Amino acid sequence: MKKTVLVAGGGGFLGSHLCEKLLQEGDYVICVDNFYTGSKDNIRQLLSNPFFEFIRHDITWPLYLEVDEIYNLACPASPIHYQFDPIQTTKTSVLGAINLLGLAKRLKAPILQASTSEVYGDPQVHPQKEEYWGNVNPIGTRSCYDEGKRCAETLFFDYHRQLDVSIKVVRIFNTYGPRMQINDGRVVSNFIVQSLKNKDITVYGDGRQTRSFCYVDDMIDAFALMMKTERAVTGPVNLGNPAEFTIVDLAKMIIEMTSSKSKIIHMELPKDDPARRRPDISKAEAMLGWKPSTTLENGLEKTIAYFKALV
Repeated sequence: MKKTVLVAGGGGFLGSHLCEKLLQEGDYVICVDNFYTGSKDNIRQLLSNPFFEFIRHDITWPLYLEVDEIYNLACPASPIHYQFDPIQTTKTSVLGAINLLGLAKRLKAPILQASTSEVYGDPQVHPQKEEYWGNVNPIGTRSCYDEGKRCAETLFFDYHRQLDVSIKVVRIFNTYGPRMQINDGRVVSNFIVQSLKNKDITVYGDGRQTRSFCYVDDMIDAFALMMKTERAVTGPVNLGNPAEFTIVDLAKMIIEMTSSKSKIIHMELPKDDPARRRPDISKAEAMLGWKPSTTLENGLEKTIAYFKALV
């Protein structure tokens, strides 16, 4: 029997890939998005599928649907977009969580929260384990996203403890791949687009800050595995690729892979930008039997091909 699955934020980068996977697995998928940062182009190929339904809706307002599972991926995730309207960003994380948790409570449906490595802030513990409480500035320009996601996690666990809602919380580390927005300001898309246009590659600070990059297909596999775990498995669980790269090494790799004439230039580091970011994924390995299988080079090849078609 088909499950009916709600994907909030289903028109976004990760959400659209998740909708595809759920359809491939035989589910009926209801995609909800207000297209604040998502795009109809991401789901255009799904609109003719009789088991796919799209609803344009902002989750800061309640939803009245009948579904078996809920994935909450609704929130702008790149600094350019979440800092453009910080009040709305916080509302999306907090009110959105309340509305979807209320729906999950009424339906007795499991709900997965796409949280973020940003809950760790600029970490003083490396690599980051789920037990680490983080080092977050509560009043900075990134706080709308960081603290909004932290509050959403609080709500998820309080609904679980107080109202017995079945929850799954995953903390997503840097993820990249086709359908990233061309202007989203994230490091992989920025560098690829600049390289393809032979423009200067802008590296903030000295470029020695590190990140870990997970290809989108690996991340989506982990979401599905997490939803399938028994009720007692709530998370939070780190999801990401533990291979660590400096920003300047990433820039050099992309320049080489695109045969670009771009030069690397350095600009001032944004406030509260984390110096190091790498997940400890031992919980994901033990509980989900999951670890990423796509190398950075292979993932970049596919992502560069996607952007080359756009540029």
